Amino acid sequence: MGNDILVIAEQREGELKKVTFEILGEAKELTADLGGQVGVVVLGDGVGDMASTLSQYGASKTYAGDDTALGEYSPDGWATVIADLAERTEPAVILAPATPFGKDLAPRVAAKLGIGLASDVTGFEISDGRLLIKRPIYAGRAIATVRINTDPQMATVRANTFAVPEPDMGATADVEALDLAGYKAMAIAQEVITTAGEKLDIAEADIIVSGGRGMGGPENYDMLEELAAALPNAAVGASRASVDAGWRPHADQVGQTGKTVSPSLYIACGISGAVQHLAGMKTSKYIVAINKDSEAPIFKVADYGIVADLFDAVPKLTEEVKKLYVE
Repeated sequence: MGNDILVIAEQREGELKKVTFEILGEAKELTADLGGQVGVVVLGDGVGDMASTLSQYGASKTYAGDDTALGEYSPDGWATVIADLAERTEPAVILAPATPFGKDLAPRVAAKLGIGLASDVTGFEISDGRLLIKRPIYAGRAIATVRINTDPQMATVRANTFAVPEPDMGATADVEALDLAGYKAMAIAQEVITTAGEKLDIAEADIIVSGGRGMGGPENYDMLEELAAALPNAAVGASRASVDAGWRPHADQVGQTGKTVSPSLYIACGISGAVQHLAGMKTSKYIVAINKDSEAPIFKVADYGIVADLFDAVPKLTEEVKKLYVE
């Protein structure tokens, strides 16, 4: 095995996802201790032009699988391409995003290579030339430190855990076009259902304003939408209770059975703080809780707590935010 790190890029409809840049930045820092370089593999139809962008964020070499046959995601086909690349290039580490895409693809790659996989990783250290991997366990109540004894070491990385590096506009990377002559796909994803319009995915938002059972009904989420609209790169999330009640779509659900998020700021409105919800947002950098019940479990993990009726507190908070960002 060499000392290189191979990053699996995520792109959708010709656009690279932010988590790819986050992983590239962290991979670049890790190679400073491991030695070696950062390579990135990107698959799809029309992805060849992405090489220059990937190089600006830390990739020294791009492996581009650019073909119409890759226009639709194929779990088995893409996993085979990446596993074959890893066997040929022998990286020390393979990193993928802990998104629905990465959570589906990475285990298949690991299985083909016969290696271990650490999922939903939030931190790395290096000891004796190998990674020490930190990941939440027990619904976020503890952080485990994991060492993978197989090679290459492989992990999926939680979005919004690492900062996006400043791009080096003058950087260049070697580009290798992958040979896809023997590509086969037993199954393909024919449709990806996304939220309507230009709504920001909560998994990519820097700020999340989330509502729970205390919102009282779907019509009251308008106040959260207004607050989110006044904040930069913000989205509205929801607890499982709100989604189960039909107040919000499942795509907005934060928690163990929804999405795991790590925004810079998480504002929990009318959310009690059940352990299943905390599992999905506990690693947020800052947590603000608004709840009229001073004994609500959410306050145990909150950095700032507001014991108040959310219908009084949220409009006042929105008013102050607008003074900062709108006026």
